[in-house]
Amino acid sequence: MLKVLGCAAILFAGSGLGAVVAGLYARRPADLRALQVALKMLETEITYTATPLAEALLRVAERLPHQVALFFARAGAGLGAGCTLQEAWEGALRECYAQSALAARDLAILRRLGYVLGISSTGDQSKHLRLAMEQLDLEVKRAEEEAARYVKLWRSLGFLGSLALIFTLW
Repeated sequence: MLKVLGCAAILFAGSGLGAVVAGLYARRPADLRALQVALKMLETEITYTATPLAEALLRVAERLPHQVALFFARAGAGLGAGCTLQEAWEGALRECYAQSALAARDLAILRRLGYVLGISSTGDQSKHLRLAMEQLDLEVKRAEEEAARYVKLWRSLGFLGSLALIFTLW
C-alpha cells in the first residue's frame, strides 16, 4: 500500500512539474501581448494627452491585467517618489518579472526602453515605444512557435518521466 502511495505521489509530482513548465510556455505570448497593449496606451498618454510620465504610467496601470498593471504601477510610484525613470523602471522589472514567464530577451527589450523613456522629446519617446512594440511583436511570434512546440512536450515529459522513475524504483 505504501508503494502504491509513493508511486502516486511521484506520478502527481512529475505531471505537476511538467504542467508548470508547459504553463510558462503557454503564458508567455499572452504576457507579451499585454505588454504591447500597455506600451501602446503609454504612447497615447505621452503623445496625445501630454500626460507627465509618472501619471501616465499610473493611468496605464489602472486599465491593465494584474501582472502588467503591477509593473506600470510600481514604475509610476517609483518615479513619483523621486527616483529617476531608469531606477523606477529597473526596480519594477526586478520586482514584477523575476518569476514571470517572460524570457531574458523580453526583459532586455523593456530594460532598453527604460533607458530612453523620459529623456527626450515626445516624438522620440513615441519612436522608442513603437520600436519596443515591434520587437515585442517578433518575440510574440517566437513565443507562439515555442509554445506550440514545447507545451505538449513538457506535459508528456513530466508524465512519462515520472512513469519511468516509478518503473525504475519498482
